[in-house]
Amino acid sequence: MVHLSARLIRCVSRSTCVAAGLLIATATISAQQSSPASQTSPAQQTAAPGAQAAPPGARPPAINRANELLPKWLRVRGEFRERMEGFDGLGFNAAREDLYYLSRVRLNATVTPGKALSFQVQAQDARVARKTVGPTGTPFRAPFDLRMAFADVGAATGPVTVRVGRQELVYGDQRLVGHVSWLNAARTFDGAKVTFRGKKLQLEAFGTSVVRILDSEFDKSGNGNRFAGVYATAPSLVPKGTVEPYLFWKRDRNQLSETGTPGNLNLTTVGVRWVGRLPRNVEYNTDTALQTGSLATDDISAFAGHYQLRTPPAGRVAFRVSSEFNVASGDETPGDGARGTFDQLYPTPHDKYGLADQVGWRNIRHVRAGIELTPAKGLPVGVNYHSWWLNEKRDGLYNAGGALLARVAAGAASRHVGQEVDIQASRAITPQLQLAAGYAHIFTGAFLKQATPGASYSHPYVMATYVFLAER
Repeated sequence: MVHLSARLIRCVSRSTCVAAGLLIATATISAQQSSPASQTSPAQQTAAPGAQAAPPGARPPAINRANELLPKWLRVRGEFRERMEGFDGLGFNAAREDLYYLSRVRLNATVTPGKALSFQVQAQDARVARKTVGPTGTPFRAPFDLRMAFADVGAATGPVTVRVGRQELVYGDQRLVGHVSWLNAARTFDGAKVTFRGKKLQLEAFGTSVVRILDSEFDKSGNGNRFAGVYATAPSLVPKGTVEPYLFWKRDRNQLSETGTPGNLNLTTVGVRWVGRLPRNVEYNTDTALQTGSLATDDISAFAGHYQLRTPPAGRVAFRVSSEFNVASGDETPGDGARGTFDQLYPTPHDKYGLADQVGWRNIRHVRAGIELTPAKGLPVGVNYHSWWLNEKRDGLYNAGGALLARVAAGAASRHVGQEVDIQASRAITPQLQLAAGYAHIFTGAFLKQATPGASYSHPYVMATYVFLAER
């Protein structure tokens, strides 16, 4: 633990220096390029969330004004992100600890020949340094490659828009489908998406294949993977609420059944997300999904649910309280040819079931309670408590990415997995520079003490994100 603390101090110092260097560069360039007589455009006057207001006449630093020199049909944007993160107790083993750096650079270019036609390209390079425990490939490392490249046909607010190419898919609050941008190697899909917009209903239909990040060649999709679906949004179906029904279909080949027989996966997920406001402006957020299908000789039947309440901001510090319950089915009898473990598909799972990301939406019952407040302008802080139980004792615990972490084959003596307390905060220093930090600690429960060495797990991170070429 002493060794980890020393490394944490060194890593925090380096990450702080990175952030400080970016901040100094921003302030210096801005001071050199600004004058009291300079004027700002309406776009420049719109600050990023949490950012401090710019002084009258201030302009973005020169490195963020590339678009001023380019024709209006061409927009560019760059982003650099540096994060230090680590763990103490990987696999709930006290001897496994590490601290490492994750660096990511993205370059975007958007070409808009007309209102009904645009093209977007994003290149990305992601690296990991000083990681000594566990894998160092995907999702930590993604060498320079084309992350997105798509064309939009149809106006962005028109009745029909078609997007074709390598793109992100984002639905709801990304519990089932998202870009998982927290990871260095974020997710994209190859395929097509059609959006239909009406006064009372928006409908998206897509057919895609997830992109696999490859270390020594161009990233590719396919290889038997297919992912398609329909997602509707009805903002006026119920008072003060929005109903979002959906259907997803996932296909993969060379998957193993419960008895080890290889075969194809055909999985259908049907569900509905329902969000809105109750009396006194209390927010509710629900998502319920059912799954059917087959994997080789196995039949699939699974379910999951998310149910949250959140109070509106109150007082000078915008104090809020939230509570939620999450559940996902597990497999009651492994090997019986009936698969009951919920498949969380392609989510953005970070901080959905705990900041440490050691628990995913599979075979779990999860209770969460949290508070949010802004003690100083532009400094949101969140503190959360989590407690987890296995849904089925003979199934295992799965992490945020859906991988199996621990299982007691004969059945666990206790369902209780453990508890987590976490805290995180962020601060937009300028529209171009944002800092964030967080810490999570897991106290192991009876299940983890039976299935693993039973040590507690800690996860710290410090992160700086800097946008260049564009204003924010």
